[in-house]
Amino acid sequence: MGLGTANPATSYSQEDILRIFGIKDPRVTSLFLNSHIDRRHLHLPPLDPDGSPRVETQGELLLKHRTDGIELAAQALQSCLKDMGADLGEVGYLCCVTSTGMLTPGFSALLIKELGLPVTCGRLDVVGMGCNAGLNGLNPTAAWASSNPGRLAVMICVEACSAAYVFDGTLRTAVVNGLFGDGAAAVGVIAADSPAAEGPAVLKFSSRIIPDAVEAMRYDWDEVHGKFSFFIDRDVPYVVGAHAEEAVANLLRGTGLRRSDITHWIVHSGGKKVIDAVKINLGLASYDLRHTSSVLRDYGNLSSGSFLFSYQRLMAEEVARPGDYGVLMTMGPGSTIETALVQW
Repeated sequence: MGLGTANPATSYSQEDILRIFGIKDPRVTSLFLNSHIDRRHLHLPPLDPDGSPRVETQGELLLKHRTDGIELAAQALQSCLKDMGADLGEVGYLCCVTSTGMLTPGFSALLIKELGLPVTCGRLDVVGMGCNAGLNGLNPTAAWASSNPGRLAVMICVEACSAAYVFDGTLRTAVVNGLFGDGAAAVGVIAADSPAAEGPAVLKFSSRIIPDAVEAMRYDWDEVHGKFSFFIDRDVPYVVGAHAEEAVANLLRGTGLRRSDITHWIVHSGGKKVIDAVKINLGLASYDLRHTSSVLRDYGNLSSGSFLFSYQRLMAEEVARPGDYGVLMTMGPGSTIETALVQW
């Protein structure tokens, strides 16, 4: 029914970040400059008196996750409600998705207090599932809407990825530091007897976990730095690509549809190699993944909310027609490929 996004006001080119952090290692600079990312919105650390970025403690990073997360989520939610002509009092269910920190109570409770949402609002916090989690959150959000026809359910993906950064000059952290950006996206869902908006109906969800690659993507404790940090294995694109065809086949099984029947593809902006692997293994054209690639270029990897930024660009084109089918695909730790089938 509606969609809203938000990003920090500050954005940086890859060259900006290399300069600010004084990074000169040719291996690291190559990662940054060959990422197919032009800019990312980030909350970088404050500067020390010598002009260098301060090393943030885990406590400071968690505070950033909370403070920036609430701000971004609130902006995205208000933008979503404005998009669909609704107000805060109409929200009956709120699902908040994040992977860049840990809060108890979570963002759902904090936003209800911060924004004055109904205290009777049902809520769910999906924490720590990574870049695939947007579809993991959309599934119960759509289910609640189906069980409560006519009432508004909202999912917010809020990722302050700069609250999960470790800067130590190693290639492990450079892969992460050169890829992720900060942002939030909110989507409103209503079950109704007759279509009340131009958005698509969610028809089906499907999951495919790859247990053999359970260690390929993770966010765990780094004893050396005394804080949490991301790790992404270099083989992730090949793992995702090798299982993408099976994941889509599982989604379409029993629907009577083939891949050639899918008009619109909204795929997570996981990185240039991930996008290429999906494109090759599914036999897609660059045009099919144009929004996935452009979101990566303009924002970097926004973790769980990336696919909603791509969906927003598709809707802005106004090319979707009644009867068109679309596939939503997100990938992340597990390793996992999540998919959803939608129809306009």
